Amino acid sequence: MRVAVFTGSHAGPPAHAEAVAAFATGLARAGVGVVYGGGRVGMMGVAADAALAAGGEVVGVIPQHLVDDELAHPGLPRLEVVASMHERKALMADLADAFVALPGAAGTLEELFEAWTWGMLGLHAKPAALLDVDGFWQPLLAQLRRMVDDGYLDAARLDALGVVDDAAGLLRFVEGYVHPPRKWTAPSSA
Repeated sequence: MRVAVFTGSHAGPPAHAEAVAAFATGLARAGVGVVYGGGRVGMMGVAADAALAAGGEVVGVIPQHLVDDELAHPGLPRLEVVASMHERKALMADLADAFVALPGAAGTLEELFEAWTWGMLGLHAKPAALLDVDGFWQPLLAQLRRMVDDGYLDAARLDALGVVDDAAGLLRFVEGYVHPPRKWTAPSSA
């Protein structure tokens, strides 16, 4: 099993780095591979380094322009270099069995929302979750609940987005995951 980890290229607070390192270590010790953005910097680097130090499988997927900027992690046993950010996300989705957003910024949100939306549209049936370090994702969850309350988001879709505290919680969530029916289906021609 592999989990696509979406997280930031900035360091963030030390408590977040500690939680991300513990999370990646927990995945590695459980025999779960990490697929991530291939960077050496910020929370991406913390996650990769921790999983590698624990003997885990780590696959980086990075666009050439970030390799050119010298942001690629030099210690990865497997680094897939792609032409674009679009290709990066598609390959990460293909390589992963589940998705999790760790603390991050706009790119983290964009990756999570694309993977989660692809599931809503029936392009995959893989679970997506948030690692909620120090309540980091609570404001986002409040906004998503507002979307449900205002009729923009089906409550079953929000309920299907996991909120976990650690690697063990993510693995329990994945094990019990039931994918909601597709958002859109063609009418029957019968």
